[in-house]
Amino acid sequence: MSEPIKIDIWSDIACPWCYIGKRHLESGIASLGDEAPEVEITYHSFELAPDTPVDFEGSEVDFLAKHKGLPVERVQQMLQHVTGVAATAGLDYDLDALQHTKTLKAHELLHFAKEHGLQLELTERLLRAYFTEGRHVGRIEELVELGAEIGLDPEAAREALESGRYAAAVQADIAQAQAYGINGVPFFVIDGKYGISGAQPAEVFAQALTQVAGERDGAAA
Repeated sequence: MSEPIKIDIWSDIACPWCYIGKRHLESGIASLGDEAPEVEITYHSFELAPDTPVDFEGSEVDFLAKHKGLPVERVQQMLQHVTGVAATAGLDYDLDALQHTKTLKAHELLHFAKEHGLQLELTERLLRAYFTEGRHVGRIEELVELGAEIGLDPEAAREALESGRYAAAVQADIAQAQAYGINGVPFFVIDGKYGISGAQPAEVFAQALTQVAGERDGAAA
């Protein structure tokens, strides 16, 4: 194939299933070994809880119980379940340390990073910071530090966030998701035509990529 297979992913930094889905996709690609097609991955913004304050007072249990109207016991069960699934994907979630926050600025930084060819690196760094390190990914200073760790210029990143000049790009991603009918993340669009919703097993991604590669080879024959 001359062109890499495009994989567009709608995701939120505060979405535990998005990190798991990222790992499953990576495992699915890796499982194909030498047969794996070349892929080009682009992340798109999605805010699961846009009304969240930057400095939310309380735990993840508090947020889900109060803001979603769920019983505390049910929330605790949900979080235990997702932590267990994450562990099987090689992720060590620490949801007790997690600092719930508004993710708009994180998404703005991801668009800045995309322009500098570091979007994939920043996506991984922010997810790890949020779910395993208890970092505050809603504050500009913290985001600038995390961006610098993966090679972004701190002053340029700070200016981009303080000016809000990527806010329109974030909203454009969210509008595109609505146009596609996406109301939950992660959501993967492969080659612009196949949609995969949720953190599906690695073999689902491997099968989809194999199918697309086969279709392309057939069309080129």
